[in-house]
Amino acid sequence: MDAPWANDLAASPWLLPALFALVVGDAFLVILPSETAVVALGALFATTGSPPLLAVLPIAALGATTGDLLCYLIGRRVGLDRWQWQRRGRVARAIARVRTAVHRRTAVLVFTARYIPFARIAVNLAAGAGRVPLAHYLPLSTVAGVTWACYNAGIGALVGAALPENPLLAVAISIPVTIVLGIVADRIIARMGTRHEASMTIEVSTTTGTSLDPGATD
Repeated sequence: MDAPWANDLAASPWLLPALFALVVGDAFLVILPSETAVVALGALFATTGSPPLLAVLPIAALGATTGDLLCYLIGRRVGLDRWQWQRRGRVARAIARVRTAVHRRTAVLVFTARYIPFARIAVNLAAGAGRVPLAHYLPLSTVAGVTWACYNAGIGALVGAALPENPLLAVAISIPVTIVLGIVADRIIARMGTRHEASMTIEVSTTTGTSLDPGATD
């Protein structure tokens, strides 16, 4: 089924600049649907042949890296508690979890947080505020942005390839598929983080000779 709107969208000269701005903005405003946009464009490419995936991927990756870097620079300049939004809600809780771990687990946090909106803000702010060296942070952020772009566009393209005659349906299906996979990934990452913290607690307890049993006595 042909979809004129899809062809018009894919041919728009404003498409890629708008995508870049959307992805950059999503580094600060989690309500912006940057993942949805990249997934939808991947599905459109598979069903209509445009916009070119080789154009979408670098723009999405560049936007992701740019947004994360700006967030890092804000953290480096103003810290983690100057503004009220840093001290409230999910952002504050996420910052509290990562601010002490960002140095020893920089790579893991940067890569995993790229897929979790509030965690992404917290990790980038904490990396900047904690003075993680830019020469260490930026390559990690760049690779994370590239893999994020490939992941989202790839899912859209796979669904679109299965529905080559119906771009509207391909977009409609690929978006919830990505959301479900994101929720699953979030749960897996959260469990891995919990296990890591537990193992670190046990390790510290063993090193210091402190018992983990509340009922234990010296």
